[in-house]
Amino acid sequence: MKSNYSLDDLRCFCTVARLGSFTAAAEQLGIPLSTLSRRIRQLESDLQLRLLNRDAHRVVLTSTGTQYYQRCSALFEELLDIDEDLHREKYRPSGKIRVSAPINSGSYFLRDIFYEFLRRYPEIQLDLCFSNSLIDIEGEGMDVVFRVGSPIVENWIARTLKQMRFILCAPKAYDISTITTPEKLCGHPIILCRPMIPWHLQHQTTGQEFDYHPQKLVRLEVDEVGLLVHAVKSGLGIGYLLITRPCQ
Repeated sequence: MKSNYSLDDLRCFCTVARLGSFTAAAEQLGIPLSTLSRRIRQLESDLQLRLLNRDAHRVVLTSTGTQYYQRCSALFEELLDIDEDLHREKYRPSGKIRVSAPINSGSYFLRDIFYEFLRRYPEIQLDLCFSNSLIDIEGEGMDVVFRVGSPIVENWIARTLKQMRFILCAPKAYDISTITTPEKLCGHPIILCRPMIPWHLQHQTTGQEFDYHPQKLVRLEVDEVGLLVHAVKSGLGIGYLLITRPCQ
């Protein structure tokens, strides 16, 4: 027996055996009747077995053909189930997606997007990890990672999703009249919120841009925007805050 017989010929045989008709099988398979007959003959030749008895009116399985069909049909049914499952998974996403995002962005801006995503894809599970640390993405097994700024991660595809604008905030009673350039921030107490460093500043009049790296008189470092707001309101220093959440 040849070990390299055609699985496509075997599929043709199973279709003929199931329908009990060459004509019906050829129509279902979408091939000419002559082609189907040739393939069945080729399969019997390769196997060195007689699978079908044919006459002008009907097709009857031989004893060997019956055994062969019973065992092979289960194989093709399983293949069909696999194909359907794969297509179902393609068009109906399911499974777990591990997501990492900064604490502030995840809590205030992304959460509604995550909730809407879960409503749209009920078979998806999100595993959210909010952290401002630059974690080992591959080591932690993350699928999607959100970052503020322009972090370079080797072998990962990065896309800009949103331009985020920040402002400098100070306590209401704090005199900021002399702070007109980044250099004049020196000497003032600073509140840092990771990972928003450096501070990307733009002069309101000239449009000139600066990157300011606060180093001196850093009174407090936090990784949560609520703590930053509270510290600024409490008079501890100047903070760098998203313009969509101004100090009050």
